[in-house]
Formats: sequence, C-alpha cells, structure tokens
Amino acid sequence: MESNQTWITEVILLGFQVDPALELFLFGFFLLFYSLTLMGNGIILGLIYLDSRLHTPMYVFLSHLAIVDMSYASSTVPEMLANLVMHKKVISFAPCILQTFLYLAFAITECLILVVMCYDRYVAICHPLQYTLIMNWRVCTVLASTCWIFSFLLALVHITLILRLPFCGPQKINHFFCQIMSVFKLACADTRLNQVVLFAGSAFVLVGPLCLVLVSYLHILAAILRIQSGEGRRKAFSTCSSHLCVVGLFFGSAIVMYMAPKSSHSQEQRKILSLFYSLFNPMLNPLIYSLRNAEVKRALKRVLWKQRSM
Repeated sequence: MESNQTWITEVILLGFQVDPALELFLFGFFLLFYSLTLMGNGIILGLIYLDSRLHTPMYVFLSHLAIVDMSYASSTVPEMLANLVMHKKVISFAPCILQTFLYLAFAITECLILVVMCYDRYVAICHPLQYTLIMNWRVCTVLASTCWIFSFLLALVHITLILRLPFCGPQKINHFFCQIMSVFKLACADTRLNQVVLFAGSAFVLVGPLCLVLVSYLHILAAILRIQSGEGRRKAFSTCSSHLCVVGLFFGSAIVMYMAPKSSHSQEQRKILSLFYSLFNPMLNPLIYSLRNAEVKRALKRVLWKQRSM
C-alpha cells in the first residue's frame, strides 16, 4: 500500500433518504419493533431459565437463538435509530468495521444454530429411543460452542480481507448500517477477491446448511406420518412447523440478499431486505415459537401462575 494514500476516518450513513417528518415516524416504528424484539426474546430466555421442564436440548438451542437475535438486532438497530433523529449521520471508520464484523458473526451464528436445531428435531423424531444418548449435554455444549466459534472466525476472515484494502473514499454509504457490500464500495482498490470470498462463504453457510435442513425434514416428515398416535403427530408437527417457519424466513431473505445477482435488486430493495433479517426476523422468531409451541405456552402459564400465587 502506497504511503500517499489517504485513509478515511469517518463514514456518512445515508440511511433512508426520506422527509424529516417521515424519519420521526420511522424512528417510532423501528423503536417499537426493536423493543418487541428485546422483550420477546428476553421472555423466551426467562421462561427457559425459570421452567425446569424446558431444560432440554431443543430449548437450550432456542435460548442460544434468542441471544443471537437480541445481539444481531442490537449490532445495527441502535445506530439506525440514532441516525434517524440526528442531522449529521456520521460513524467513525473503526466502529463501522466493528459493526460489520458483529452483524456478520451473529448472522452466521443464527444460521448454524438453526441447522443444529434441525438436527436435534431429526434425532428426536427419527431416533427417539437413542435421543438422550445422542443429544447428551456434552454434545449440546460442543455443538453450540462450535456454532459461535466458527461464526466469529469466519467473520474475522472477512474483516481481515477488508482491512487489507486501502480506503480513500467515497465517504458515503447508501445504507442504514455498515453492510459489508456497501463497505466494499469505500475501497479504492479491486475488491473482487473480497466478493468471491463473501459469495463462497455465503454458499457454505446458507446453501449447504439449507440443503441439509431440507433433507432432514424429508426424513422427519416421513417419520411423523408413521406415528400412530394423533396427539404425538400433532406435537411433532407443532415443534417442527415452528422451526421450519423460522428457517424459511431467515434463509430465504439471506440467500436473496447475498447470492442473487447485483442487478436484480435496487439499493432500496436491499435496505428493506437487510431490515427484514436484522430487525423483523429477530422479532418474529419468539412470536412463532410462543404461538405455535404448546410447551412454551404452558411454561408461560406456569410462570404467571407462580407469580400470582406469591
């Protein structure tokens, strides 16, 4: 890198380029959704912690998903909310790169946690007699730890490649946070290697796991149809349909965002897609699991009954 190149020290996030009155409305709207995200996932975490009947591998992984959702939303939404009410929408370069790293790490973690949850359901329904042997606490700890460690290492690879680039402008990012493809545009050098690595990483953590999920659910569906008990079949469908809804929402929006051709979506459409999987998806996850999961609803009733009787 040549010594006469000037590194940018701050970045302007253009965000949603709308009227000031509409910005205030968006601030209130997004603040409500962010509050619901924290509250919903916090309730899920609290229920799993307080109710001993939820101390099973499935709900342990669900607690990890709740932590990821809160962290994922918190890595981007507070900065977006601040920019909606501030006239100078500036972020320093170092916090911008940190934001890129965190949202990448949490996004990959969520993807892997969803795959592990699918594996848990596969073992529970297709191999019920061996479930406690296969999904023991040691295996659960190893699976969860691997998801977190691998995700942060892969995000670190992307950030290391980004920091090798010279950043000498432009200073403006046409997004509401430091999204990795928008950060590439700040570089005054060839970013083809970064884009190839990003595409390969996206294929590895999105397409590969999605194929595993789909194959697993084909086996799960076949096993459910073989269940003689109507109550057992309904219970299996209830837990699996909740997980399948979450998988569809997350993988669908992420694949469209990172693997579709650039020309197929405008920048404004990409902002909406980013908003969907960074704010709306984390908010919907606890709603899906609480409304479609009988165990979670019963746990909530037990906790509320204990509070009333105290």
